[in-house]
Amino acid sequence: MRIGLLGTGRIGSFHAGVLARHPAVEALVVADADPARAAAVAGRTGARAVATVTEVFDAGVDAVVIASATAAHAALIGHAVRAGLPAFCEKPVAVDLAGTLRALRDAERAHSVLQLGFMRRFDAGYAAARAAVRGGALGRLHTVRTATSDPAPPPAAYLPLSGGLFRDCLIHDFDMVRWVTGREVTRVYATGSDAGPAMFRAAGDVDTAAALLTLDDGTLVTATSTRCNGAGYDVRMELAGEVDQITVGLGHRTPLTSAEPDGPGAPADPWPGFLERFGPAYEAELDAFVRLVRGEAANPCDGREALRALRIAEACEVSRRERRPVELTEIPSA
Repeated sequence: MRIGLLGTGRIGSFHAGVLARHPAVEALVVADADPARAAAVAGRTGARAVATVTEVFDAGVDAVVIASATAAHAALIGHAVRAGLPAFCEKPVAVDLAGTLRALRDAERAHSVLQLGFMRRFDAGYAAARAAVRGGALGRLHTVRTATSDPAPPPAAYLPLSGGLFRDCLIHDFDMVRWVTGREVTRVYATGSDAGPAMFRAAGDVDTAAALLTLDDGTLVTATSTRCNGAGYDVRMELAGEVDQITVGLGHRTPLTSAEPDGPGAPADPWPGFLERFGPAYEAELDAFVRLVRGEAANPCDGREALRALRIAEACEVSRRERRPVELTEIPSA
């Protein structure tokens, strides 16, 4: 199989290494807005670097992996649709809901294969939590708590292109709430703080956010996120039921120190970032895409699944901006 990789930044470079090692991938063709960066990645992985996206599609590839800047995702999905090629795309589909809906309509009309990159679906901890909840081990679920905390803010230039904290970070938590519990969010109430670095205020974004979600069976969910968690990269999910409670993301590298006299101290090697924490999950999702293209597996996260997570993020942004609860029925779905 020949794969085209569009985008060789931090996540694209990681994907290049995974794809180059995959036994089913015979050739890898890469391109980036910065040709020198694409050439450097090609040199490290044995891939072939080309100067433009068009050259990738003209290289006879069997599928494409889109890891470019968010603003280019929808156009590249459209290019893949017109070329009749299966596509894997890092979230989100587009920078806004309207662009997402257009891209998904185009893909569905063409019966194109599109897998979205929600890598936590391939993490062992989240998979175990899903099995426990779906299998009834916790009893009736009453409370879920999620947290996604970055150790340091991204570059200032990234913020206006990111879609904001709810769409860029918490969208993973929203996807996990649905995937683990099997329930849908019906209502959100969200807020945020821009009290940190001034670049967040300049971008109209927040550096810290919190949301209260109500699920369709009455389960309550709190979801928090921050760009300024100096202790390290911290991603966790706690699920509490009438019988038992479990947590995802609690281990010897979790950047958390107990205040109890006999509790655990700070970890010697806290998670520094998402690639280290979710490396195996990223590899597994690309393997799933290769198997999907080969007709060996079903799509583990299609465009409609991504849209459902995005609608929750959109509702949270409306709630934050208008300072009110928002029903999911207020957010377009088609």
